Amino acid sequence: MTDLAVRTFAFWREQGPIYMVSLGHASIHWIAATFYVLLPYISQELGFNYSETGLLVSIFYISSTIANLPGGTVVDLMGRRVIIQMASLGICAVALLVAGLSRSFLLLAAMVSLIGATNMLWHPAAISYLSTTYAKTRGYALSIHALGANLGDAVAPLAAGALLLVVGWHEVALVNALPCLVVAAAIYLMLHRSDTQAKRPAGGLDFRGYVYSLVQVVKTRAVWSLCLMAGFRTMMQNGLLVFLPLYLAHELKVNPFWMGFTLMALQVGGAIAAPIAGTLSDRIGRRPIVLAGLWSTTVIVIGLTFIESHIVYIAGISFLGFCLYAVRPVIHSWLMDVTPGHLGASVTSIMFGVQSAFSTVMPLAGGAIADRYGLTAVFYALGATIFVANFLALLVPKSEAAPAGAHRG
Repeated sequence: MTDLAVRTFAFWREQGPIYMVSLGHASIHWIAATFYVLLPYISQELGFNYSETGLLVSIFYISSTIANLPGGTVVDLMGRRVIIQMASLGICAVALLVAGLSRSFLLLAAMVSLIGATNMLWHPAAISYLSTTYAKTRGYALSIHALGANLGDAVAPLAAGALLLVVGWHEVALVNALPCLVVAAAIYLMLHRSDTQAKRPAGGLDFRGYVYSLVQVVKTRAVWSLCLMAGFRTMMQNGLLVFLPLYLAHELKVNPFWMGFTLMALQVGGAIAAPIAGTLSDRIGRRPIVLAGLWSTTVIVIGLTFIESHIVYIAGISFLGFCLYAVRPVIHSWLMDVTPGHLGASVTSIMFGVQSAFSTVMPLAGGAIADRYGLTAVFYALGATIFVANFLALLVPKSEAAPAGAHRG
């Protein structure tokens, strides 16, 4: 073998699982991002007002919340992390495909519910898999995983927006579902041999012992404060994903392509920031990265309401994405730092369950605010939400929060 081939093989053997799981993460977010871009056109075809549109999104998050905790329990007790990732992505893609075939609200709502459930089931399996496999460089591994999410969230709106110029939303849903089915199959073929966790990775605990251990961990101040902080941050993030396309389409009157481009700009900022923030947090600690990102996000989301230029607005959205998404992998790493490895999936499920539950509120509340006061007022509510997350981040005890090998922040 040539030196290049040897180096390539060595790199893939060491880093390949990170990038394969991250590609799956990109795909699961591709599906959700496609749904958000299609939302204005779905609501227009079905004659929804803002409150009714928000209700459809809330169905997405309600199903996510319900699916989270049992999903993490299954992952920790069975240990089949790769199989669960493959199944989550495959079912999510099929649900988007069926949604594209739907002409009734009930079937559409059912598929949105399934997309929400499987979208969240991905995370406990993937995050615990990477956290355990790359314990010494957890921040880096999870930042690449987050980078996958940003890429999926960035490319899907642009692709969907471009397709919407020539076909309807039904066809876009069908086309965007197909690549994700291919990725699901690739994950199984390439990673299932590494899915060798014992069927009971929880150190031999029976179910009663597992529950007792989980309760003790969740009661710690570090875990519950991180989960609440992540809940408010994600409430703001997902509220932005719902109402930014509506604001662009209805207030700024941009066409579908430029709407997709603006949403891509949001994710490109995050794609740049995530690896930097994750790697840096392995060295200096999680706390300073999270605090800097949250405070910057608060200032930017309020400031954007005063911008009228489309060019400046797109630049501001990109910078917002840089700050908002930089903290996502760092929060996940911070949580894994304070969680026993055999409970990683379950505690991840709890965090994502809190995030989903909180995210259910914003589409409904934001829809009511928009109907009464206009879409601009929704962004003030989003700013207030991320403002709360800043103070919750300060509640995480410093003595419990430092990553391995890092200074306590």
